[in-house]
Amino acid sequence: MRLSTKSRFAVTAMIDIALQGNAGPISLADIGMRHKISVSYLEQLFSRLRQSGLVESTRGPGGGYSLSRASESISVADIIGAIEVHPHAPGKGEKAFPEQAGSGEWMTQELWAALNAKMVEHMQSISLRHLASEQRAKGVKIEARPAKRGVYSAPKTKPVYTTAPNSVFALGRSLLGSR
Repeated sequence: MRLSTKSRFAVTAMIDIALQGNAGPISLADIGMRHKISVSYLEQLFSRLRQSGLVESTRGPGGGYSLSRASESISVADIIGAIEVHPHAPGKGEKAFPEQAGSGEWMTQELWAALNAKMVEHMQSISLRHLASEQRAKGVKIEARPAKRGVYSAPKTKPVYTTAPNSVFALGRSLLGSR
């Protein structure tokens, strides 16, 4: 079994934010550039993460996303649960054991339910902080880009001093006086 691409990208982006620590909001453009994920795709993922209460957004210059709670209290199961939408999950209008004529799905349903429960249990035991610590131990460092702010100081220009005459009359005087 493999995680969907959505879930893998979401976990990767959340690890990126956790590695930043308290560096302030991280822009989706920065995350996308580091991991080669399109910003529009990240916007979709982070919309779900924000709705689930895992991240909070800051608007404006220097804005972006940060974790809404401590990284040790966010599990992999939380992230995947926020991203993976199962509209036909039991309790949403369908029976847990479909008993269609000729279908053998109900025979193995308990097996798959038990396997799923074990996977969820394991993913709940892995915190975002643990994943970020593993990346730091491997030597992964996220280069912090300077925050972009809306107000900046323009570079100061030094005045230019010249010895050339500044008018026609001064030019004439300099030419007549040099004889």
